[in-house]
Parts: sequence; structure tokens; C-alpha cells
Amino acid sequence: MSSTHTHSHDHHHDHAHDHDHARENVAGMSGRERKLAFAFALTVVMMVAEVVGGLWSGSLALLADAGHMMVDSLALLLAVIGAWMARRPADARRSYGYGRVEVLAGFLNALTQFALVGFIAYEAIERLFTPSPILSGVMLIVASVGLVVNLVVLRTLHGHDHDDVNVAGAALHVLGDLLGSVAAVLAALAVRWMGWLWADPVLSLLVSLLILNSAWRLLRRSAHILLEGVPEGLDTGEVESALRAADASISDVHHLHVWQLASGSRMATVHAELHEEGDSAVAILAINRVLAERFGIRHVTVQIDPGHCLDHAHGCAGGNRSH
Repeated sequence: MSSTHTHSHDHHHDHAHDHDHARENVAGMSGRERKLAFAFALTVVMMVAEVVGGLWSGSLALLADAGHMMVDSLALLLAVIGAWMARRPADARRSYGYGRVEVLAGFLNALTQFALVGFIAYEAIERLFTPSPILSGVMLIVASVGLVVNLVVLRTLHGHDHDDVNVAGAALHVLGDLLGSVAAVLAALAVRWMGWLWADPVLSLLVSLLILNSAWRLLRRSAHILLEGVPEGLDTGEVESALRAADASISDVHHLHVWQLASGSRMATVHAELHEEGDSAVAILAINRVLAERFGIRHVTVQIDPGHCLDHAHGCAGGNRSH
């Protein structure tokens, strides 16, 4: 699609690739939603089992894991809603659609992990000072079942798109559950065979630290996207160099902005200056081709500047360029 203005700038938009990409995403979303829904159902069932088992056995590790699973259930439900919302088409108020809901879901999931870690740490420290008897047999059975369930759920969510912070957030919660189940199994064995009641809260604290590290990384990733940061692994200097070499008609590029709307949806705007005999249509096709093939950017807005950039608002009049 293109539109040409008679004043000093020509604006050209190429959305064909982006629309194809959107259709591919929509076509693949149902499978992702099914995975998330399946993970949600299994997690809820196991959460109930761990609450019962934790109260029966008196194990903090089981109760902590049950609490973690409760948060995970909400996180997975939020992920399902986020995936569903992301498939909604654009409208007059949200011209980009609802894809950013997925990123919000990942951001909120990371925040809930911090709250959960604080709760587990508080309970563990209390238990260290006032140890309670534990039915290690019941604890071991429930923890072992929980370990198997978490392995199944994590396998279900495995292989998501690296840029998909929604599923990444859900998978992070499940990984935390898996670590919690491992800790509960080890604690049950330590209590049963060694009589180490302190193993239960100590292993709970260890798992909390591991979860904290992963939660921080997810929080940074999702916040970076929400702040319209350059997608991870993308160097804008490299992109500019590639665009300058995209076609002989291009003399310079500037005002390059690259950001990510949601999972796998990279966008860019750029100003391009052409040589006197340059063909704007050829230049635009070349720019779109390079951005799509080399950098995975399929929603591109290209502005052709006649000679030097005349964008006074951004301080590049008379050849003073801002990148």
C-alpha cells in the first residue's frame, strides 16, 4: 500500500508482508491457546492435590509449591486470555490490534513471581526457627506426582517463540513449580532418611532464589518491549548499514526506529534520501526486502526525502541528521 503527498515528504507504507504474517499468527494461535489451557487445567488439579498433601503432611515445601501453583494457575489463565485477546483484529481505537496484551501478561506474571518469592522466604525463615513435624511419606508421594505433572506441563509449553513473552512468562511459572517439586522431593527424602526438618525450609529458600533470577530477566524483557526498545539481538547500526547498501539509488538513511509490538511482530520507520536519478519505488521495495529477509521486520514505513532531510521537528534540516 502506498500514498504520496505533494509536499516535501513522500510517505510509503508496505503492509502486505505484515498482513500475511498476521494471518499466520492467527492460524497458529489456536494451538498455542490449547497448550496453555491444557497446562492451566493440569496445574489447577495438582495445586489442589498439593494443598491437601501439604496440610496433611505439614510440609512447607509442599504448601509453598501449592501457593506457587495457585499463582501459576492465575498466570496461565492470564496467558490464555492474553493469547485470545492478541487474535482480536485492529479497530478504530487500537490500530495495531491487541497483540500488546501478551506482553502485559508476561510483565504481570513476572511481578507475581516477586510477591510469591517474598511469601515463601517469610514462611521458610519462620519454619527454620520453629520447626514442625512432617509426614515425609505423604510429602514424598505428592511431591513426586507434582514433579511428573510439571514435567508434562513444561514439555507442553516447550518450543515457544523466543519473542513470545506471554508463553515465556507462563513457562517461567511452570519451571518454578518444577523446581519446587524437586525441592519438595529432596526435602521429603532428607526428612524421611536423615531426620533433617530444616531441609524443608532451606530448599524452599533455594528454589525462591532461582525463581527470583528468572523473574527479573522476564521483567526486564517485557518492560523493554513496553518501552518500545529495540528488539533483542538487533543492532540499529547494522540495520542502517544494510539499508544504505540495499539499492544503488539510496544515498543515505536516517531517523531509523525499530521496536516490537508483541511476540514476533517487529516494526520499523525510516527516512531515506535518494540520488538525483533514484527511483523511489525501487528504493522502497529494496528497503522492505532487506528488513524482512535479514532482520525479520515486516511492518515498515518508509519516508522518501527529496535531497536533504527537511524534518525541522527532529532537527535534521540542512543535512543535520539525527539517528
